[in-house]
Amino acid sequence: MEEREISRAVVERLPVYYRYLRDLIDEGVERISSQELSRIMHVTASQIRQDFNHFGGFGQQGYGYNTQYLYDEIGKILGLDEEHTMVLVGVGNLGSALVGYMNYRKRGFIFKAAFDIDPELIGQELSGIRIHPVSELKEYLMKNPVDIVVIAIPKQHAVRVAEEISSCPIKAVWNFAHTDLPMPEQIQVENVHLSDSLMKLSYSIRRNETRK
Repeated sequence: MEEREISRAVVERLPVYYRYLRDLIDEGVERISSQELSRIMHVTASQIRQDFNHFGGFGQQGYGYNTQYLYDEIGKILGLDEEHTMVLVGVGNLGSALVGYMNYRKRGFIFKAAFDIDPELIGQELSGIRIHPVSELKEYLMKNPVDIVVIAIPKQHAVRVAEEISSCPIKAVWNFAHTDLPMPEQIQVENVHLSDSLMKLSYSIRRNETRK
């Protein structure tokens, strides 16, 4: 497949397609048209075809899409056919929940270690992974192959950690701190602001109420 620039909107829809296709496969659906997928996902059939055409199409005229093949191909595009190693920084409620979420492991995202500043936690295990002092984070990243660093600590500490690991051979940062973390170009960053999602929901509630 020829490399091309894909819009952020298309990329954000790929995991949604992937999730719906998994449900269809579990229900025994072997083939689906763009019109049928449109009704399920509330995305126009034209948009679905345009999205898939960015990657070669996947369908056949008059047949539609083979759900298992489409699921597998989207998984490859998302890099889910490879294993990704991860470490967690911040063993609080959110961090612990992230490590304990088994679907990550099923999709190839494997936590290898956790780091925290609490001396009572250091040396313990969290869902089978060892908790290390955060002072050892950079050394660990320099010595062990880690793809993704998951940051789940307050923003004032997150900025300092980001600066410390910016020279490490990692590929990405999944950031849950309440601030956007600037990183070198070679390190991809996904800043997740849970409060933004909640505020969008609040806006939708307000808009719905004004229509009544």
